[in-house]
Amino acid sequence: MATKRDTCVEFGRVVRELRVARGYSQEAFADRVEIHRTYIGGIERGERNPTLTMIHRLADALGISPSRLLCPTCTCCEKHGDRT
Repeated sequence: MATKRDTCVEFGRVVRELRVARGYSQEAFADRVEIHRTYIGGIERGERNPTLTMIHRLADALGISPSRLLCPTCTCCEKHGDRT
């Protein structure tokens, strides 16, 4: 079973991968989410444990559903109209 730290690190990896794929710097992405750049960095390094509200804000800024951030390999999102 994954630890809380493992979960945060994996979540951060997914956020970073999607952010970079969309061409956003940490600064530009932070502006879109309306948070400080260092908070984005903390999420991406697995040092932060974002709330559900923050997960929704991150997903909105990336143009995806929150479920895509939580389960990036899950194909069920595609069946339900994920905004990827």
